[in-house]
Amino acid sequence: MRLLPQTLFGRLVGVLFIGLVLAQGMSAWIHWSERDRVLLRAAGLSPVQRVVDTVHLLDSLDQPERERIAALLSVPPQRVSLDRSPPSQAPAAEPGPHQRMFTAMLATALGDAYPVQVRLREGLQREPARGMPRHLEGGRAPDAEPHGPRHLLPAAVFVTQVRLHDGQWVTFDTTIAREATGLPARLLASLAVLLVAVLVLSWWAVRWVSQPLRQLAQAADALGRNLHRPPLPESGPAEVRQAAQAFNTMQTRLQRFLDDRTQVLAAMSHDLKTPLTRLRLRAELLEDDELRLRFEKDLHEMEAMVVEALSALRGLDSPAASQPVNLMALLESLQADQLEMGREVSLRGQVGAPLSGDPARLRRALGNLVDNAVLYGRRAHITVQDTPQAVTVQVRDEGPGIPAELQERVFDPFYRMESSRNRSTGGTGLGLGIARNIARAAGGDLTLRNHPEGGLEATLVLPR
Repeated sequence: MRLLPQTLFGRLVGVLFIGLVLAQGMSAWIHWSERDRVLLRAAGLSPVQRVVDTVHLLDSLDQPERERIAALLSVPPQRVSLDRSPPSQAPAAEPGPHQRMFTAMLATALGDAYPVQVRLREGLQREPARGMPRHLEGGRAPDAEPHGPRHLLPAAVFVTQVRLHDGQWVTFDTTIAREATGLPARLLASLAVLLVAVLVLSWWAVRWVSQPLRQLAQAADALGRNLHRPPLPESGPAEVRQAAQAFNTMQTRLQRFLDDRTQVLAAMSHDLKTPLTRLRLRAELLEDDELRLRFEKDLHEMEAMVVEALSALRGLDSPAASQPVNLMALLESLQADQLEMGREVSLRGQVGAPLSGDPARLRRALGNLVDNAVLYGRRAHITVQDTPQAVTVQVRDEGPGIPAELQERVFDPFYRMESSRNRSTGGTGLGLGIARNIARAAGGDLTLRNHPEGGLEATLVLPR
């Protein structure tokens, strides 16, 4: 399974390629076999007829006349000789299809009156002169070279021995060009051209069909980072248009749902201000100072939770702005703000090229991490690592850390740890969750771990 392509495009092209190669191979084999049989029959009919006529003629002559006629008839591509010994009785090798076909044609033409022995061996044949048919080549003297020297070509030589009625054996060396039994270059060229043409068309067709799927996957990935991205074009085949329309409908419904949710929360926040104001006025009328301070503290915490929750929802629902961000300058600005408030923040590392992202969201995510470190861990140590693939920002504090089983729980909205997170700091339990949402919307992530040397370390990965 590891050898299979991982994309739909690669798998479809691979299946088409293997299928076409197998189909072309079988077609070539069938064509070759049929052509071989037909060409051998056509090429062998003339030599067979010549053998039959020569045998009948020599059988009717006496010995001196027989030798003279055999010498006259012994011209390429068929040599005739009377001086060869009878065929040996040693077991011959298994005859091939060409030899069996030639023998069958001879046996049919001569009948049972003349015993026949046929052997096949490899031989050579001169390349025919340009402009001269191959069947006329034998009429020219072997050393005549009117058009210059010619090459020797491989050929099949059928050694046919026929016994005449008086017991003498006549041997015929019949040469048939190997091109009549081989696979022609033109057939290979035509099959190769057909294979390449079909593969090119298949590659284009598969790419055309798989392109909408690739666009749909890219749109689904971008939807997680920007819900207000432009809708997919509803064009192409019916199935593609239907998928694009369903995706756009889903995106519209998600936008409407989030907008409705934000409006509801905004209305709740607005409506809560009135009872909170009344409660604050009534708390001021309390004569017990300690009780009044408790009421005011709870009211202040409630108001801060409502305002921060609404701000978080509005900030994450709005479209993200993508532009080059000087992340190092942003971190230095955060460090300067913290130092002005008397907090200890150190910064190490450098960022080379600007990072593409939303500067407001990045500042908010990094600000939340630094605030958590200095508020709950006394001081923050920021380390930056820049690679061609991503920028990694590590924010470590000097606090007690968080138990491993609770390191994911702290990302839940409004979750705060009583043992390590003090309510007097004004935290609402939304900072880490907002920072992780911003990181994942940018294609990265935010994780926590207890540093081996003590303290909690938050690692923010922002891909380039």
